[in-house]
Amino acid sequence: MTASPLEILTVGHSSLSYEEFFKLLRGASVTAVADVRTAPFSRRNPQFNRDTLRDQLRMDKIAYVFLGDELGGRPKDQHFFCDGVADYEKMAQSPDFERGLERVVDGAKQFRVALMCSEHDPLECHRCLLVGRALHGRGVTVKHILSDRTIVNQSDVEKRLLQWSRQGGEDLFENYENRLAAAYRKRASKVAYSERFPTYRHPSHFSD
Repeated sequence: MTASPLEILTVGHSSLSYEEFFKLLRGASVTAVADVRTAPFSRRNPQFNRDTLRDQLRMDKIAYVFLGDELGGRPKDQHFFCDGVADYEKMAQSPDFERGLERVVDGAKQFRVALMCSEHDPLECHRCLLVGRALHGRGVTVKHILSDRTIVNQSDVEKRLLQWSRQGGEDLFENYENRLAAAYRKRASKVAYSERFPTYRHPSHFSD
């Protein structure tokens, strides 16, 4: 019998209360949270500070692991910036990122894992545009839990990404993979962590 493909979820805590967040996890049968925020602290939502969240989740029988060093969206090395903006494609090639993916994949063999960051919308967050994309490319089934409790596949998010980038139609000169890669690149340039801060960004972006 062929083994079922691994499935990994993602979720954004946004401005939810802990109780609302826990209901999302419970509704999706999550048994472990992998925190992929680079800086796991929030002044506006202290219930999601690293230690507070870890302790509360453990009380509710959900495992917690911090993977922000490996899979966070704010790199420390200037090599991973392009014109002051975090370059997801470069980050995805780093040994640390690879080790982080391996830890998530290994964990998903024992737990029902949800990658957690701050943004509600997957298309606003590196958990989808960087980590989810990499996992999806490995054949892992990636699904995103939204705050209204609906769950969408990475492939459905990619369709919305193509529509957003206005590259969803047929192109006689580019294949689907190239159009999708260009759409990912374009979106990342809009939402990835920036050292330049050319426009106002909500504080929740800074916990990526």
